[in-house]
Formats: sequence, structure tokens, C-alpha cells
Amino acid sequence: MGRKEDMVKLASDLMLNREYIRNIGIVAHIDHGKTTMTDNLIAAVGLISNELAGKQLFMDSYELEQERGITINAANISLVHEYKDDQYLINVIDTPGHVDFGGDVIRAMRAVDGVIVVVDAVEGTMPQTETVIRQALKENVQPTLFINKVDRLINELQLDEKQMQERFVKTIAKVNNLIKKNAPEQFKDKWLVKVEDGSVCFGSAYYNWAVSVPQMQRTKIGFSDVYNYLKEDKQKELAQKSPLYEAILEMVITHLPNPKDAQKYRIPNIWKGEGEEEIAKGMLTCDENAPFAMMVTDVSVDPHAGDIATGRVYSGTMKPGMKVKLVTSKKEIGVQQVGVFMGPERIGVDAVPAGNIGCIVGGKEVFAGETISEVEMQPFESFKSNTEPVMTVSVEPKQTKDLPKLIEVIRQITKEDPNIIATLNQETGEHLISGMGELHLEITQYRIEKDHSIPIEVSPPIVVYREAITKESPTLEGKSPNKHNKFKISVEPMDPKIYEKLVELKIEGKVKLKDPATMARFQECGFGRDTSRKIWAVSNNNVLVDASRGIVALHEIRELVIQGFEDAMREGPLAKERCMGMMVYLEDAKLHEDAIHRGPAQILPLTTRTIYACMLSANPILLEPKQILTINAPQDLMGAVTKELSTKRTQITEMNQEGDSSIIIAKAPVKELIGFSADMRGATQGRAIWTAEYYGYEPLPRELQNQVVLQVRERKGLDKTVKSAEFFLE
Repeated sequence: MGRKEDMVKLASDLMLNREYIRNIGIVAHIDHGKTTMTDNLIAAVGLISNELAGKQLFMDSYELEQERGITINAANISLVHEYKDDQYLINVIDTPGHVDFGGDVIRAMRAVDGVIVVVDAVEGTMPQTETVIRQALKENVQPTLFINKVDRLINELQLDEKQMQERFVKTIAKVNNLIKKNAPEQFKDKWLVKVEDGSVCFGSAYYNWAVSVPQMQRTKIGFSDVYNYLKEDKQKELAQKSPLYEAILEMVITHLPNPKDAQKYRIPNIWKGEGEEEIAKGMLTCDENAPFAMMVTDVSVDPHAGDIATGRVYSGTMKPGMKVKLVTSKKEIGVQQVGVFMGPERIGVDAVPAGNIGCIVGGKEVFAGETISEVEMQPFESFKSNTEPVMTVSVEPKQTKDLPKLIEVIRQITKEDPNIIATLNQETGEHLISGMGELHLEITQYRIEKDHSIPIEVSPPIVVYREAITKESPTLEGKSPNKHNKFKISVEPMDPKIYEKLVELKIEGKVKLKDPATMARFQECGFGRDTSRKIWAVSNNNVLVDASRGIVALHEIRELVIQGFEDAMREGPLAKERCMGMMVYLEDAKLHEDAIHRGPAQILPLTTRTIYACMLSANPILLEPKQILTINAPQDLMGAVTKELSTKRTQITEMNQEGDSSIIIAKAPVKELIGFSADMRGATQGRAIWTAEYYGYEPLPRELQNQVVLQVRERKGLDKTVKSAEFFLE
């Protein structure tokens, strides 16, 4: 039996001891050392050698990850560690740090109960650090802190012992400030990280050492000793006396919750089912004998076994041979095998009980976010992410014979990475693939060409805009093509606070009327009780409200009005871009008494065209996506960096000094960031490093509005001029 199989056998034996299980994620800004730290934990249990720990990057098994030195896919591994004569099962998910792969972090947060936030001692908390802490706390996941690369403070910044400790205090205060702001009310103080109780560790993942206060009490190695070891370049010796894995795993075991405790407060946050006592009780108590329920957090496609759905089992036990329901897709599948991931390898086990992370083989058409259960149940809440794809490329095969294969591969990629959105133009056979940024699209292209051997032509990236309105429209009356049906409609911009809450709660689609749970969610967003009762549908964070009274037969055409509203929100009147942040009111309707005269051919265009007329009367504008740039550059290159930024319509919001380098934080339009990597490398001889983080949409400057509308219309083959409101009311 190999070391991995031994580990899996040990893990299987411990899966029922829920007090001795920890499900944890490793999160950080890019290059702060997550995967290097995970290597140390893997070496501690003998899966890789100690010499390779920190250098092998075991969890980065994908060749592109090794080539570029970044994590692209979240990876799982189960480790067994002995602490005070007890054995603990620690399920670890190593997540990416690059913002383009933030979707993986959000999905991983659903599977874990605690995280280790890794922070570079020199760089401190960066924008992506803040983002991942916020994401964890939104999911009621408890943080601990590891300050990494401590050796850099002495070797590069030449700090003395007092300055080194001051730097630590500053980083801890910043992390605690984020926890106070974002933690659930009952944990605001309880989850703060503290040096004295061991919820903070310091060390170097690359050199395999770490210290914490409990570890110092055992090893008698204090901060002064650490300082001297580093000064004398004796990190190897320090790693033998105070190994990283001991300090980190002790912190995980003593500070992060077991699944039994965590599910009590996490389930009400991620599942809003009502009246389903049996499954609710099973999940709240993490009961392996209750009906089975899990949420899929990741899907990978095995060429031999088909779809492999990885996720957290919240209730019951997952076993081969079970018949289970895909709750959202309304399908039933048979479970062929169950297993756990050991980094790149999947190893079969007999069962995965509640409180563990495992995978199912046997489902086709499973997607990340699906609820799998033995019984009918309310699905889990969708992942709490506000980011969305902002850049698109068109992709077509170089050889027509590859088209069917390309369609299949794109379906597979969108299943594995829900942050890639693909649409197909049936007439041209051209695929449009949208992602989070240039790197995300570049890696998707690599996967199609190298992993699946399909040569493709890829267009230059196109930026995705949004359409919105800036004022209330008058109430306008539109007529159906046969002139027998009339609607009176008005539109107005949504209150920004309501919009934010709507995005956060992820409400989408047709609304179940007079449903108390749905109405409560709308009221949570900030809508009044009366409005909440009359909402018919939400499409792309636009809301359709039935503000009419006593119209006979209106319920018969409700579905068609909703479809017309969704069509209008998908393609606005300015440039056929998606609309956002709008309230649409159906104020009155006159309908032909004969149903044959109010079919889809009449009601759909009537709804869409009247909404367009209202939007065009409400001062419509285009919004562009923005990203927050964080640029770290040597002091002497500041001039070159700011000069480069000034050509990109960039707004500099902050400039900080850290040692001999400067950190610039700026807000930039995504459009201007196409090709930014090459420009910045050229301007700084490759000495600047930067990251970009999704910020949201803001209005395009007024002077660019007409020009960009025209460019987008030309690209889409539309008339050059935007039609008037009157045109849509004729």
C-alpha cells in the first residue's frame, strides 16, 4: 500500500469523528505563499519529502500552474495529524490568489468552516487579501492568520527586532479591522486574531519554519531568537527546532471549528429552507444517519469517468449505488463511486459522511452550485459573489471539422469554471467566451488548444458594457403590432442601496407570487411591503413590478410580459448590451378579449418596445466595467508608472511607501487595461508587479458615450443611429 492509500485509509477511519475534523481553506493575495505553505503541511504527513516542501508546489499539478508559478484551480487534500495523542483529519483546499480566478475562492468558502489567511510580511494586506477575508466572513467562515516571508523583513528591508514587531502589529490590526467590519454580529469579537492565544503564526513557508506563542512556550524560541537565527542565516536550523507544520496545524486544531459546531451557525446562512424539519435537523446537527444532502463546489471532467462533482456533505452519508436528486436541474442520477481528492489524484472510498468534503462520480450535467440530495429539498443559496465577466473574445475552430468537438469542450469548460460564460451565434458558428480578465481568457484558450488539441482563432478582447438610465421616464403607452393591445409602462433608476442588496442576495428569474419567503427577501432588499407583493420578475438585477389594478385576463399573459421584459433587459436600446439597476412598472393594460389576438407575436414586441421607449426617454447611458489596480514598484520607477497610468484614464486613489518600494492603488477602466501587461513591463523593465480586482460598473465619461455606442453598434452590425422613443411607440 502506498503512502497516499495509507493516508486515505486513515482519513476514512476518522471521517465519523466529527470533533476531530477540520475543513479549512488557505487564502491570500497572489504570491503571498499559499501553495508553498500547503506543501509544508503535505510534507508533515509524509506525502512529499521535507526537502521538496515549499519548492514542489504539489497542489499546483496543472502544467500551466507550474509553468507560470501561479495557482489557477482550487485543489483539495485530506491530511491526518496527531496532536496531544489524538488524531485529526484536516481537509485542506488550496485556493488561487489571482483575481481572475476569484470564483474558485468563493466556491471553496462554501465547503470549509475556517481559513488560514496568508499575508506577506513585507507587502502586508493587499486588496485581494481584503477580498478573500470578506468572502470568508460572508460565508460565516472563521479566519486565522499566518504572516509569511518574515525573513524578507531582515534580509531585504534590514529591519531591527523592534521594527519587525511593529510591522507585525500593523498587519494584525489591519486584518482585525476587516474582521470587525465583516464578521457576523455574534463573532465580531470572538473571531479577532491574537498573537497571545496562538491564532496568529509567523514564519517562512519557503524555509519551512514558523512560530506562534504556544509553540514558543514549548520550544523556548522567542522573537529575539527568531531575529538572531535570521540575522545569522540559520533558517534550516530554525526549521528543525520550530517546524512550520506544528505551529500551523496546532493553530488550525485549537482555533478553527469542527463541522458539528460550525454547521449550527453556517446552515442558516447558506440554506433558507422552511418546513423541512428532517433535513434541517440533519444539517444543523451534522448527522450521518439523516437524509443525504451536499452542495457541489467544484466540477471536473474525467475523460474516462465523466463528471466528478466535489462538494461538502452537510447531512447523511454519500455511498456508491445511491439514487440521488440534482435538486436545481430536477434530474436523478445514480452514484457510481465516491472518493476524496489527494491533490491531483482522486482515490475511491466506501463512504463520505456528513461534515466531510468528498466527490461523486456518475452524474452528467452536474454544475458547481448544484444541491444533491436523497429527498426533495430547498436548494442551497447560490455562491455570494458580486463579480461578473467583463471581457469577451470570439473563438472559432481553424478547421470546420473541429466544430462539434469545440462545442463539447466549451460546455465542459463552463461546467468546470462557472465564471466563464459562453454563448453561441447559431448563424456564424462563432462562440463568444466571456471571462474575468485577459489572463482568465488566455488560460481558457490554452485549455482548448493544449489540453483538448483544438486549434482555434481568437479575436482581440472586447469589453462588456451595461446600459442604464439616469432619471425617471414619463408613463408611455405602447401598442401591439395588431393595435388591439396597449400597455402603459414607466421606468426609473433603482435606489443604489436596494441594488447592492439585490446583487448580494442573488435573486433572479420569475417570482412565485404571494410567497411569504420571497416577499421577505424583497423586503430585506429594501422594497416596501406593497411593492414586494407586486414584483413579477427580476432579470439581471432589474425588477418588473405590476403596478396595474383590476385588469381582467392579465394573469393569462403574465409569462409573456416577463419574457418580453427579460428580452429587453438582455439587450438594451442603445447598443444591445445588458441593462442594469432599473425598475420597470406596468401601470395599465388594455387587452383584446379574444386570447388569439394577444399571443406571443403581439405581447412580446409590445412589452419590449414600450420598455425601450421608456428607457430612451429616461436619459440612457452606457456603463463601463472598472478594476482596482494595485501596483508595487521600486521608488525610482514611480514616475514611469504614474506616466503609464495617466494614459489609461486612471484615477489614483492611494500612494504608499513600503521600504524602498511604492504601492499605488488606482481605479482603471477594463477597456484601457487590454494590453496593459506589455505596456507596464516595457515602462518598468519588468520590475513592477501588479494585480487587478473587479470593482463594478460606472458611467462612461459623457464625451465618450456617443463614440462607444457607435463602435459597439458597428461591431454588432446594427444601424449606426440609435432609434428614438417615438420609433418604438409607432
